[in-house]
Amino acid sequence: MPLYVENLNLDRRTEFYYSRIWQVKNMTIIKDFVLQLTLIALPMFIYHTFVNDRLKNDKTQRLVLSALWGLSLIFCMSFPAIASNYRLDLRIVPLLMGTLYGGFGTGVILAVLVILYRLYIGFDTGFYTTVLALLTTMPVILYFQKPFEKAKKAKKVKIAIFLSLFYTLVGITWFCTLRNVSWESLGVQAVHLAFILLVIWFFTTLNENMKEIHQLRLEVQNAGKLQVISDLTSVFAHEIRNPMQVTRGFLQLLNEPDLTDQKKKYIRLSIEELDRANEIINDLLLFGKPSTNCTERVNVGNLLQRILNILDSYTTSQNVAVTTDINDDCWTNAVPQKLNQCLVNILKNAIESMPNGGTVWASCAPTGDGQIQISIKDQGIGMTKQEIDRLGSPFYSLKKSGTGLGMMISFQIIRSFHGKVRVTSEKNIGTEIIILLPKAG
Repeated sequence: MPLYVENLNLDRRTEFYYSRIWQVKNMTIIKDFVLQLTLIALPMFIYHTFVNDRLKNDKTQRLVLSALWGLSLIFCMSFPAIASNYRLDLRIVPLLMGTLYGGFGTGVILAVLVILYRLYIGFDTGFYTTVLALLTTMPVILYFQKPFEKAKKAKKVKIAIFLSLFYTLVGITWFCTLRNVSWESLGVQAVHLAFILLVIWFFTTLNENMKEIHQLRLEVQNAGKLQVISDLTSVFAHEIRNPMQVTRGFLQLLNEPDLTDQKKKYIRLSIEELDRANEIINDLLLFGKPSTNCTERVNVGNLLQRILNILDSYTTSQNVAVTTDINDDCWTNAVPQKLNQCLVNILKNAIESMPNGGTVWASCAPTGDGQIQISIKDQGIGMTKQEIDRLGSPFYSLKKSGTGLGMMISFQIIRSFHGKVRVTSEKNIGTEIIILLPKAG
């Protein structure tokens, strides 16, 4: 066989072997990353499936959340993908998700866990890179945690992507500073960065969708409870009204001129009390289905000011000061009595949430999108996120003597006027309730 033929065959075999090795390495890297993705998704599904509905205490939920994301973080660091002699893992995903959704305490715990576990893996240049990257980026991540918590879904995704990009770029910068890098290693880091951004986008969107599904399920459950209340109130109203009407008729027949004045007085009082009971039944029916009949053009600013004037003596007795900022151009279509009932209930709750006194801010102003905004803010005991989620549910109240029906009917009244209610609160800081109603033309 000629020599050039042997060399040609040898080159082909060598090319095949190198190609095979390259395929095996790529499959190994893909397998490692798929394993890490599974270890990230697992705690998320465990939390939403088993933890979120069962644990009502906010601190317990945060502890469980820290434990789940901590395990995910350790597993990601334990099974890295090796490319060009570099360890590549997705630790930023559980670190960022745990901090943004768990809060300041969870973020600090996860950051400390990353440092300790990286020290356990090895005290080398990678350890210094990890520590410097965390010291540089964690203050920024913790700063954005509160805005992230209050943001809407689309903005949350943008914040998460921005923070993951910031963390990864800082990590690459420290990596290049502490090591001698090549173009190949920078290419690997760039691919790793793009993959992290894609994973962060996916898991943030997935988590938000799961939260929306959970919220929809709670609303469906509340709708079922409200339907039961509606059916019960309808039945009771029908059954109670019949004997009341008969009794009222007989009392009217007894009201003859030859009866003594004392008996006439008793009959008059009985009729008044029956009329009062009839009004109570009408209010009871409102729990099931708020009436939107007889709506008229209402100046909410004037109505709010009138309520505050009526409650002036009550606020003074509770050592509460009221600060107002009311615009004159706050017109909406509503039933004045029902809107009055709703605002009185919310204002009384704000006043009663401050047993040691404080300040209530009440404002009303038109927005730029065809709505009017009513804001009632206090310095009371505040609520946790779980308590906010249950606010307005039937028979749920934070007051010892409360029935939980007051806020439920207030929310129902606002919805019957095609409005929305937003509640923000922090424990021991205060609560703000924002009511948005369509502006009348």
